[in-house]
Amino acid sequence: MLLKDKVIVVTGGTGILGGAFVRGIAAEGAIVGILGRNMMAASQRVNQIREMGGKAIALQADVLDEMELIDAKNKILEQFQRIDGLVNAAGGNMPEGVVDPNDNIFKMDMAGMKKVNDLNLWGTIIPTQVFGEEISKSDSGSVVNISSMSSQQAITKVLGYSLGKAGIDCYTKWMATEIALRYGDRVRVNAIAPGFFLTEQNRALLTNSDGSFTQRGSRVIQNTPMGRLGVPSELEGALIWLLSSNSMFVTGAIINVDGGFSVFSGV
Repeated sequence: MLLKDKVIVVTGGTGILGGAFVRGIAAEGAIVGILGRNMMAASQRVNQIREMGGKAIALQADVLDEMELIDAKNKILEQFQRIDGLVNAAGGNMPEGVVDPNDNIFKMDMAGMKKVNDLNLWGTIIPTQVFGEEISKSDSGSVVNISSMSSQQAITKVLGYSLGKAGIDCYTKWMATEIALRYGDRVRVNAIAPGFFLTEQNRALLTNSDGSFTQRGSRVIQNTPMGRLGVPSELEGALIWLLSSNSMFVTGAIINVDGGFSVFSGV
């Protein structure tokens, strides 16, 4: 068990990708803090982990609310006395951050773009600020952020989301450098960049009601050399490696888990 007895917080732990992260981390022996706005959903995930024989705690907080995050941190420390890792899985897209093909490109919803950017970028930075100091006390602390293919190349429509994820790439590299200069190899900061995985937020963009691919979904498949969408559990290997001491000399890295999407020219 690569994460045995480590205490690891997963923001967005009630989502589809977050759920895969939580299960994978618990299976490796860690105590998981499942953090989200929906306490009922977090508690259900905790029960699932306990049924597997693992340990978990439900934490209710909005990743943009510093005081709620501090309360969650104190709850963990009261019960487990330390925090060893953080997975910043909270984020996603919203209709306000989408620019449709027929929209006037000079009449974008600026407030909507800011809202989506804030969720993804500041929803990563603020939890790292709150939990990071405790993680710095660990002998092998790790922060893993969640990037996206949209931070590496232009993907139509999702501008607000893309801006946030590009910011996460920058923040990952900057924070990795600053923390290493202060704490050496005791704390590492890296990111995973998933390719296309079916979630509640992109389901309507990629698939029709009968399960077939939309035009956009078909284009994604055509530009993914492996010829399929990813399965959430396929992110677990990279995540667990980055959280474990097996990646002690890795920091500031952005690991693509994308079926080859990021390297394919389309030709």
